[in-house]
Amino acid sequence: MADEARQRKVQDRIHQTVASMLGRRVKDPRLSFVTITDVRVTGDLQHASVFYTVLGDDDDRAAAGRAFESAKGIIRSEVGKALGIRLTPTLEFLLDGLPESAAALEDALAAAKARDAQIAQAAVGASYAGEEDPYRRDDEDAELDDAQDEDDSEEENAH
Repeated sequence: MADEARQRKVQDRIHQTVASMLGRRVKDPRLSFVTITDVRVTGDLQHASVFYTVLGDDDDRAAAGRAFESAKGIIRSEVGKALGIRLTPTLEFLLDGLPESAAALEDALAAAKARDAQIAQAAVGASYAGEEDPYRRDDEDAELDDAQDEDDSEEENAH
């Protein structure tokens, strides 16, 4: 089991190597709009998951997946040379779900903003059901105490 610092270094090196290979060595047009977003390596450094995004539609994503599968051998050999460790990790290429998650969050935020605008529009011109400020203040308590003291003194004088 490798320590976390070494694991991070291996992840970063694989990320750099795969990303540079897409620009230089792998000449597959299906990988032209691919971005490597993240790499995760197991603790024993035997398996690496490479996450990627594709600019385009579902057909482009499927084509990129097929292109990675066909280029997996050459990419793995280049990663092995770059890492210089005894065992080269196996590579697994996974489509990153982050853009879809971000789009879903953006849609939810836009819907919440629209509902807030509707509520604000409904509140324009509305009036309070009771008093505008239903809470007592210290100065009001003093006035109430003075009025109550006057009432008590009038009752005493009346008796």
